[in-house]
Amino acid sequence: MSTITDAEFGRFQRFIHDAAGIALTPAKKAMVSGRLSKRLRELQLDSFTAYLALLDSDRESGETQFAIDLLTTNETYFFREPKHFELLGRLADASATRAQPFRVWSAASSTGEECYSMAMVLADRLGGEANWEVVGSDISARVLQRARFGHYPLSRAQHIPAAYKKRFCLKGMGAHEGTLLVDRELRKRVVFSMVNLNADLPRMVPFDVIFLRNVMIYFNGDTKREVVARVLSLLKPGGYFCIGHSESLHDVNASVEQVAPSIYRKQ
Repeated sequence: MSTITDAEFGRFQRFIHDAAGIALTPAKKAMVSGRLSKRLRELQLDSFTAYLALLDSDRESGETQFAIDLLTTNETYFFREPKHFELLGRLADASATRAQPFRVWSAASSTGEECYSMAMVLADRLGGEANWEVVGSDISARVLQRARFGHYPLSRAQHIPAAYKKRFCLKGMGAHEGTLLVDRELRKRVVFSMVNLNADLPRMVPFDVIFLRNVMIYFNGDTKREVVARVLSLLKPGGYFCIGHSESLHDVNASVEQVAPSIYRKQ
């Protein structure tokens, strides 16, 4: 199989930008080649151009989704950026006496660790049968399938508080040693769905808290503004919006004000 050319890489850049709004820099050329080479071998294709032709032949095909899955980066772990979960706990406590459900959305949930971290906090603060909801979404069908299983390497669980790990997780034994499984009752409280943030969003009841973390770094300025506007349209007035510590909403959206590093509140 031939190595990827600059022209082929340019076409993959346009493909993933059109599909997901992601801007691949030239530094990602080796990553694209590495992730797609195995797929080319599986399909017995001898060049990246042949694979591009396959994708162009039917943009609604399952192969298009497969390519999107391979080219989107999904790196996460439980209780990443703890200050956000401390905020979530305080907001959950404040919501305990109200009638409406307390709703949170992980808008780029990847393999689900973020959603289950949210669910552990809400189950602890509000109770397992209480009026709260966690929604997770991602553009990748592959990672959402893994998220629904709730089965992870223990290396991803280093930051789970010990009491939560004991209460909400099952430690793998035998063939599953070195892994954990999120408790079934907690898994049932989290709803996962495939959502492309770079397109019109599905109709959803507005949320009290939205996490959109470590995603905007893959968007250019215009795409970032469009995505943030869409997501914030589903945040209640007075609701909280959490982004990654390496990200900023400076000159992106005026409907929220910063209240702490990487934490914003809708006016």
